[in-house]
Amino acid sequence: MTAHRPDLTNAVWRKSSRSSSTGQNCVEVAANLLGIVAVRDSKNPDGGALRFSPDEWKTFIAKIQTVASGS
Repeated sequence: MTAHRPDLTNAVWRKSSRSSSTGQNCVEVAANLLGIVAVRDSKNPDGGALRFSPDEWKTFIAKIQTVASGS
């Protein structure tokens, strides 16, 4: 079975506002693609990307915000 790999050629990547100013631990997100949100390590942009559905991404972000707020 072959895994479907969405084309990320037109992805518009933005760096997380939580990335460190020294260039370490940088995450980039592309949310401009139809039906997927892609996440990659900015230090290794050709190393692949995680892909989420928009609903999975919203759930992920909500969980992170809950943990960060201590709730």
